Order: sequence, then C-alpha cells, then structure tokens
Amino acid sequence: MLLEICAGDIDSVYAAARGGADRVELCCALSEGGLTPSVGMIEEALTVDGIKVNVLIRPRTGDFVYSNAELRVMVRDIETCRRLGVNGVVFGALKPDGDIDTESCRRMAEAAEGLHMTFHRAFDMCRDPRQAVKDILALGCDRILTSGLAATAMEGATLIGELQAEYPSITFIAAGSVSPENVAEIIERTRVGEVHASAKAITGSSMEFRNDGVNMGKTDVDEYSRMTTSEEIVRKLVRAYSQCVSQTK
Repeated sequence: MLLEICAGDIDSVYAAARGGADRVELCCALSEGGLTPSVGMIEEALTVDGIKVNVLIRPRTGDFVYSNAELRVMVRDIETCRRLGVNGVVFGALKPDGDIDTESCRRMAEAAEGLHMTFHRAFDMCRDPRQAVKDILALGCDRILTSGLAATAMEGATLIGELQAEYPSITFIAAGSVSPENVAEIIERTRVGEVHASAKAITGSSMEFRNDGVNMGKTDVDEYSRMTTSEEIVRKLVRAYSQCVSQTK
C-alpha cells in the first residue's frame, strides 16, 4: 500500500513526511480543488527527506476544458517540474462532450517524458469511464486519481474496484474524503494499492493583532485560520491501512 497526501502548503509537506506518508501531491489553493504551486514551493518540497513529490498541473479553478493559451501554460509548468527533478506530475483535460481531450493530454505527456504521470480527478467528470481509461492508458499514464465518479471514494468504491480489476495495468488511487475511519473499508472494497487523502485539520493564526473587518477574498472566510495537513491524522491513516494490509495477507 502507498499513501499519498494532498499537500496545499509547504508545512503540509513536512507534516506528511513526519507522519509517514509515501508521497505528496503538491498544490496550492486546496480550498479551490488545488492549483499548480509556485516554483519556490516545489523547490522547497524537494528538500524534504523521505517523501516523493508529484506536482498538480492545473492553471485555474473551474472545469477541465482548456484554451490553447492555458495548455501552453500547463506544458511550461510540466517542463519546469521535469527540470526541477520532481517524481511526477498530475494533469488532465476534457473535451466539452465529457471525453478525454487526448490531444491536449498528449502534449502534456510529451512534456512529462521520464516522469510518473497521474491523470487527476478530471476523470471523475468524464462521460464514459471505461473509454476514458483506455484513452488514458494510451497516453502512457501510470495512475488515475478517482473517487469513482462519485462525491466520495466510499460512494464510488464499487466502480473503482471494477475498474481496477478490469484494467490491472494502471494503478487507481482512491480519493475523496478518505479518512482513518474509512480507509480500511475503501481498500477492502476497491482492492486498490494506493489511497489519497488531505488529512486536513484547522491551524490557527499566530497573529496577535487582528482586523476582523477586512477579508482578502471571500467574505465568509476566517482570515485567521487555515486548513493544513495534520501529522497525527497522517499517522492514523498509516496505522489504519497498515492493519488492513496485514489482515489480508
């Protein structure tokens, strides 16, 4: 089994490593579903011992239908990631009809030559998951991150398990509200070899002076707290899935 943590800031990378995770999916703006992190953040993450770094390639929030300009941005970001020496990149693109945008993805795959390639949860927005898997396999991706086209991995476990059994040459990573409380059941139901979680908890601000009348963006957001990866939740996830694996041997 392999545990991947979705790390939305550099503190989360350190917490994931200390907690025993195997890999991080590095991003920023996790509250928006994750966006491509800065070069500085990637470089710092690569200095953290004992953990592999895969970088999310997503230039904006919203859908996964991209313009030519956006595609050029993503290709440049992948080229930068390869130059920096990351373990892999996480990308995806769809056509307006819900099929995989194979041409755009092929250009990204070519830029990622030599890196591990994960097709991200754009897969969960596709029209036909089995055709999508075939298209993704043809691109050379080695992983698909998915909740089984459902709101959570638990709800989509049946489909994830079916796809993993039908397409054993690619690794499905179960994602979507994975927690220490449900990870064993998700593994049992899907038979996947990898799981993905954010392991988030609220971190309070160290600010002593506070101006509660000002917001940096959304008006309903607490500017003096944020969600970051919890080392303790990562440890609990590791213990839970390790026990599950031991019981199945």
